[in-house]
Amino acid sequence: MRNNTIALLCLLLLSFSVNGQIVDYSTAKEYSVGGIIVDGANHIDHKVITLLSGIRIGDKVQVPGDQFSTAIENIWKQGYFDDVQILINKIDENVIYLIIKVVERPRLIKYTLTGIKKSESEDLRPFINLRKGRVLTDGVIAATKQTAKEFFIERSYMNVKVTTELIKDDVKENSAVLAITIDKGSKSHIKDINFIGLQEIKKGKAYRKFKETKRRRWWNLFNSGKYVEEDYLADKKAIIAMYNEKGFRDAKIIRDSIYRIDEKHLSIDVVIDEGHKYYFRNITWVGNSKYSSKKLSRILGINKGDVFDQTRLDTRLHMNPNGADVSSLYMDNGYLFFNLNPVEIMATEDSIDFEIRIFEGKQATINKVTVVGNTKTNDHVILRELHTQPGQLFRRSDIIRSQREIAQLGYFDPEKMGVLPIPDPLSGTVDIEYTVEEKPSDQIELSGGYGGGRLVGTLGISFTNFSAKNFFKKDSWRPLPSGDGQKLSLRAQSNGAQFQSYSLSFTEPWLGGKKPQSLSFSTYYSIQSNGLPKSDVDRTSLNIFGVSVGFGQRLKKPDNYFQLYQEFNYEYYTLKDFSTFLSFSNGFSSNIYYRVSLQRNSVDKPIFETRGSKISLTGQFTLPYSLWNGKDYNSPTLSDQERYEFVEYQKYKFTTTFFTPITNKKGADGKDARNLILKSSAGFGFLAPYSTRTGEVPFERFYLGGSGLTGFTLGGREIIALRGYDDNGSVSPEGGASFISKYSMELRFPISLNPQATIFVLGFAEAGNSWNKAKDFNPFDVKRSAGIGLRLFLPMFGLLGFDYGWRLDESDYSPFVPKSQFHFTIGATLGEL
Repeated sequence: MRNNTIALLCLLLLSFSVNGQIVDYSTAKEYSVGGIIVDGANHIDHKVITLLSGIRIGDKVQVPGDQFSTAIENIWKQGYFDDVQILINKIDENVIYLIIKVVERPRLIKYTLTGIKKSESEDLRPFINLRKGRVLTDGVIAATKQTAKEFFIERSYMNVKVTTELIKDDVKENSAVLAITIDKGSKSHIKDINFIGLQEIKKGKAYRKFKETKRRRWWNLFNSGKYVEEDYLADKKAIIAMYNEKGFRDAKIIRDSIYRIDEKHLSIDVVIDEGHKYYFRNITWVGNSKYSSKKLSRILGINKGDVFDQTRLDTRLHMNPNGADVSSLYMDNGYLFFNLNPVEIMATEDSIDFEIRIFEGKQATINKVTVVGNTKTNDHVILRELHTQPGQLFRRSDIIRSQREIAQLGYFDPEKMGVLPIPDPLSGTVDIEYTVEEKPSDQIELSGGYGGGRLVGTLGISFTNFSAKNFFKKDSWRPLPSGDGQKLSLRAQSNGAQFQSYSLSFTEPWLGGKKPQSLSFSTYYSIQSNGLPKSDVDRTSLNIFGVSVGFGQRLKKPDNYFQLYQEFNYEYYTLKDFSTFLSFSNGFSSNIYYRVSLQRNSVDKPIFETRGSKISLTGQFTLPYSLWNGKDYNSPTLSDQERYEFVEYQKYKFTTTFFTPITNKKGADGKDARNLILKSSAGFGFLAPYSTRTGEVPFERFYLGGSGLTGFTLGGREIIALRGYDDNGSVSPEGGASFISKYSMELRFPISLNPQATIFVLGFAEAGNSWNKAKDFNPFDVKRSAGIGLRLFLPMFGLLGFDYGWRLDESDYSPFVPKSQFHFTIGATLGEL
């Protein structure tokens, strides 16, 4: 109980002597305040207390009077004191001297949590805002109790009780320990949700709209039936939104109640008034001069008699994620200052008329384009990727595309990218500012793989934002010259004496700096043997040396998502008693080919893609040497060395991959939240000689089965993953296949979209097969598998994959492999066709 004893009020009708002077409280008398003393405050400035009282030296006060009770109230409500009194120190004629006497509330030494587990205590502490030395006011203690209660209520402990006790310290004056005791009680689960008033909507749909607030049922292992108020409020909005989408725009929840059935169970009643069902009737356009009303109505796509849906109307007018909308039509033609306002002009018993009022404004041109936040990457590397250039008309689609191109660079956090248009209506221009945040993009590969009956270690480093022109500038090494968007990769693989491989590659994405034309160069050398010394007559070996030069360019037609890549490659094989390729085991062979690839890539992000597609058509060709070399390939005396001195073939691959969002949740900032994504892909490969008389092609063959990670690449072979089956091409004939088909579907869900550790889980279903002869090729005769997996992207190591697959069919070539397989992969494209 608050004790605010005031000597003046206690003696209201009495008289007593102060310093020999009689004070008569039966008659009010005015005094001038001559001085104020504060007593009892050891931690709070006395001047502050005097200031809070509202009484100043020199003020006129009446004794008795209301000024003293007001002063006490002003000091008391700060919450820092257990007792406040204002006393008369002395009176000198018409001058009064006062004492403000206070008793301070204790300050916190520490707080304790009892009645709960240690782990629960550790989880709760970050939410309790108590620090050593804080004044333990009634408000602070009440807030602490409420925080503890809400913490456990959110975890379904609806009967939680929290009590507190102040334990004063005997050593330290005016200090105390706050003992918090928590009795959680038993968990409360939702047993029933009763929807009352449903007529047009079935109860099953209503239950499904309550996505987070669900009834506890024994068969649903993933739902505990817990009650969380925030989720419940969101679910109530969702069910009304469902009614609105079906034309019931007046639908509302009249009342709802949450009550206990027993100590462990809750029940929820939701009473709904559905209202009438409405339809669109007449929609007219006002203020449009650029586009006809007929065209705008066609884009709107809402006809007379359609069920009224406010969400559908808003989406077709603004930001339609699945197609065109009216705003996009204007904004993509420079009308930045465009605005529209749908006005409901008439509503009858079941129909609504709308008038959509448009202000077109004038077309805006881009003035300045700037980038902020790039601390490593040079401005020109970003600016050259943008589709918004000074002097162009402003187009919203160009901004969206520019953000996609920045994300594709891989240097920046896609979740932190932003764009800020700064319009100037007077000049009809707009400045555009892109915001980025650098993330680590260089990668170190330190891994091991098992293939060919041996363990192979890999050490590689990839600098994805390299700067060759600053290579000889000492000040640019931080720790390497970077910022110009070039890529330099160095890689070494070995398992000791039996296998070694070394490679180096360099790519300049903007040759000359003016056009998006890339130039790449790579060289590699590998040795595979039985491990014996070179001087040993029983040594078997295969040496491969290769060098390639590639040229890529972005195309504007059919659209600007297309790219053309051309490559010239020379590989030289030296074989010594190495019987891997058919009967060819001794000699040398040259593989000189031209590869051309036409690709279309419209995916939105490089790591966890959420929408878009990848389509690729690749052809690889050698010269048809057999037309002019004069060799008789049907002759039994023709040696393998002569036959394969210059290998000739033609090779084609066609692949498609689509990313489709199954859910379309949005985050608080309007960006995509964690959504379920479907990845579907198909691929076909064909390898054939120009003439049947030259025989099968010994190199560049397809090997299907396993994870695609064999540890090494040998003779241009393509290792295609088919999870659930054994590695080493268990779904291919010995020596590889000439024809292949593969189909795959994955459902992906992100656990973390943090660029420092992107994690997502997946479920997959795959099918594929391979054949050696064209006559056997049948794209519907496939071997199937299914399974689950996890992907982890770390900037320094790239994308790591872990999969567990079950095969559903027997392999024709390896019928005795286990029914299930665990697979480990490195890289996003490893094992793809």
